[in-house]
Amino acid sequence: MLVAIDLALDRLFEYNVPEALAKKLAVGQLLCIPFGHREARGFAMAIMEDAPSSTAGKAYKLKDVSSIVDEIPFFGPSTLELVKRIASYTLSPIESVLKAAVPAAVLKPGAKEKRQLYVECALGGEMPKGEGTERQRWLYAQLRRVGGGWLSQVVEEFKTTPSTLRQMQKAGYIKIEEVQRRRNPLNISRILPSRPLPLNPGQQAALDAIGKATKPVLLFGVTGSGKTEVYLQAIDRELKKGGGAIVMVPEIALTPQTVQRFASRFGHRVAVLHSALSDGERYDEWHRIRNGEASVVVGPRSAVFAPVKNLSLIVVDEEHDTSYKQDVSPRYNARDVAVMRAAMEGAKVVLGSATPSLETWANAKKGKYSIASMPNRAGAGSLPKVNVVDMAYEKDRGIFSRALMDAIQLRLDRGEQTILFLNRRGFSRSLSCEDCSEPVMCPKCSVAYTYHKADQCLRCHICGSWCEVPAKCPACGSGRLSYGGIGTQRAEEALAKCFPTAKVLRMDADSTSRKNSHDDILGAFRKGEAQILLGTQMIAKGLDFPNVTLVGILNADSSLNMPDFRAAERTFQLIAQVSGRAGRAELPGEVFIQTYSPDETAIIAAAKGDFEQFAAGELAVRKATNYPPYCHLAAISVQSKNQKLAADWAQMYAKSLAGASKHFGSLDAGEAVPAAIEKADEWYRWQITVRSATASAIAAAWKWLVAVRPPHKDLRLAVDMDAYSLV
Repeated sequence: MLVAIDLALDRLFEYNVPEALAKKLAVGQLLCIPFGHREARGFAMAIMEDAPSSTAGKAYKLKDVSSIVDEIPFFGPSTLELVKRIASYTLSPIESVLKAAVPAAVLKPGAKEKRQLYVECALGGEMPKGEGTERQRWLYAQLRRVGGGWLSQVVEEFKTTPSTLRQMQKAGYIKIEEVQRRRNPLNISRILPSRPLPLNPGQQAALDAIGKATKPVLLFGVTGSGKTEVYLQAIDRELKKGGGAIVMVPEIALTPQTVQRFASRFGHRVAVLHSALSDGERYDEWHRIRNGEASVVVGPRSAVFAPVKNLSLIVVDEEHDTSYKQDVSPRYNARDVAVMRAAMEGAKVVLGSATPSLETWANAKKGKYSIASMPNRAGAGSLPKVNVVDMAYEKDRGIFSRALMDAIQLRLDRGEQTILFLNRRGFSRSLSCEDCSEPVMCPKCSVAYTYHKADQCLRCHICGSWCEVPAKCPACGSGRLSYGGIGTQRAEEALAKCFPTAKVLRMDADSTSRKNSHDDILGAFRKGEAQILLGTQMIAKGLDFPNVTLVGILNADSSLNMPDFRAAERTFQLIAQVSGRAGRAELPGEVFIQTYSPDETAIIAAAKGDFEQFAAGELAVRKATNYPPYCHLAAISVQSKNQKLAADWAQMYAKSLAGASKHFGSLDAGEAVPAAIEKADEWYRWQITVRSATASAIAAAWKWLVAVRPPHKDLRLAVDMDAYSLV
């Protein structure tokens, strides 16, 4: 049989199946196998009647499979085929895709369910009169009232001892048994059940379109149009037919809110999968899905692989979001995997967004996907009034424009809430010398340190290193250092000075490092415990707060100035999504976009909320310059800790790819150039972009090249097929 070992070796290994295991063995099972001088683990990929007995004319004896870790396969035939396709398309080792498809907590040796002692009444009714002590009769009555409980809870709540309960067990009054105790990330008991809401005509038409769908459906609805209610009712239809569903959200920050809405409708049938869970919680949730106990799965990117039984619907909410694209091997796009998996398993797939990716929009325009439009907000909500503020005319050039400050004060006076968006964490973007103008740089990366006032240190947002704030400039020795740029910590401090009576919550990577911190911050804001929520892109989409009537976008130019062909698209999406957090209920909303580029097409279109106009113009530019969605684009990264080695090999590979164009179709290989961030964590990085009408042509050319010129041992190579960022 063929086995994929739990190592990134990018090949399958042959093993013999001993007679004792032959009847139990199945494709997709997790196995223990001998590998070299140790025991390894791997997945059964294929079973063959007769394995080859020689290689290059030399006979060899196959080693035996040692044992089966779990007789129930981790992967069914369709999921294994999906894994193979992803590995082939992304040029990734198949082992890395297998590991991405199953939580590490599930594969960890020794991982198992949690078992604890459970106490319950053993008699059918009340204790016979005259039997037991008065204390035992009282304990029995309490256990009967609550229906039993975990031994530790019973001891604590009823102020008893394990020995007392053991005596009652010996007398036959109660049972004490060891049973599985689910490590539950959801407190369903605190979530009130909900019923389906009446749908407006746009929602009903979208629901009907999903029900009849024979191809992917783009649910194109403005922010606040009620897409989630459509998802809920579409899933309910599938559950009633015996199907299961996956709901994907782009950010962990959105998961608690989304889970609560789905759990209120579907109760214990909902499972959640994301990286913020403990190992035990992930283990239990994955096995609940696998055994069919949970039929609705909510989670970010990796949820696309959830082993849902009878999968009949996949929802990709905010399908445009870049977090669906994994930036380490395997570099898959979960949205595209969802479409692929749905096609393979005969399931429906819904891609929801108010600002679709241009790839999805182009597919819809070509008829490859169908479109269900929801142009109006649900209920009494209306789209907010949008104001563009040209910061060049602000006299003091501060963080907040005068107009935005007045608007915030007005909301505070009315008892309404404000969301402020600034897509840069930390206090100041950099610490620079006033004499030589040099910023204090991270020695491991070609980026400036960011100052974090809360920790009184400089931090690198690329490699994570930090240092104390220097007294003098490392470049020239001057003591005249100044902070430049604005981060969320600095904006938070400024808000405290401008609005001393307002409670401000900050939500960024620094404030959400603790478990459940996303849920705690959003929960406090929802309850009205704070008047202003300040955050990075994790607050830009999916959040629904009825009392938020003002949104301020503090630096709309930050994404626009990135050296990337998707910069305009990302800018439009961010502005439109953040703007959509305002005025989602009865109260009207207002948005202030602060920018130094008020005439940029992306900002003008986002202010108007006109996606179709923006998409038409941007697609025309992409077509004229041959960028996606009119081609496949791969970013090849050549990295080394030796700067010259990285440059030389990158240039050699670029020339070889350019010369190979006639052999592999219409390849357009660019020159090798230093990456936008040339050095990251001590690795020098060079980049080659390759474009072609087909991804297979790029893959074939790259495989040929590394076979002809195997990389130097001190190089790291990475290929990002359908790259989402060139930075």
